[in-house]
Amino acid sequence: VQLQASGGGLVQAGGSLRLSCTVSGGIFAFSALRWYRQAPGKQRELVASISTSGSTNYVDSVKGRFTISRDNAKATAFLQMNSLKPEDTAVYYCYTNHPISRTDYWGQGTQVTVSS
Repeated sequence: VQLQASGGGLVQAGGSLRLSCTVSGGIFAFSALRWYRQAPGKQRELVASISTSGSTNYVDSVKGRFTISRDNAKATAFLQMNSLKPEDTAVYYCYTNHPISRTDYWGQGTQVTVSS
């Protein structure tokens, strides 16, 4: 199983980015997926999650601005980030785990930088 994250970049405050996470290995449709972020000097934070049925949860700081979604046919999850703020600057990681073994899998991280 491998997770490939992409879509980060540099954007001005108020702008938008769309992160993608493609999961190889055949488990995508059977696993929930999460996006985490880690800013310099801070602990990794859970940003959003989506279950196999499509139920979503968000940290309060991104509610109404970020949307997590999934496309099982493409084995890809997305994080649409709108109205970005400088405090959203972080490395964003996607995460999933094996539905049977519960093994954790992480993407390589993608940098999001929001300038003021």
